[in-house]
Amino acid sequence: MKLRKGDNVIITAGKDKGKHGKIIKAFPAVDKVIVEGLNMISKNQKPRKSNEKGQMIKMAMPIHVSNIMILDPKNEKGSRVGKKEVGGKMVRVSKKSNQEI
Repeated sequence: MKLRKGDNVIITAGKDKGKHGKIIKAFPAVDKVIVEGLNMISKNQKPRKSNEKGQMIKMAMPIHVSNIMILDPKNEKGSRVGKKEVGGKMVRVSKKSNQEI
């Protein structure tokens, strides 16, 4: 998986298509990520104590990496990720503008 926590991404498919966000958690074993503020669901939470009330909670759910693209730092559009050697180190680069991510 070429995406990491902290990357800025754009959603390419689903109900949030076209929206931008930052990856807050990555699950490489299942190729999914959680994007901040996107792919939200409402969950009913039961009261835990006798004097509490139940409530609706908004949660961000994981989205498959095939439905997101990294934002190109130059033109703020979706791009694929490649690798390039710079100074003896491998770095991730945007395929569109060939700039380091």
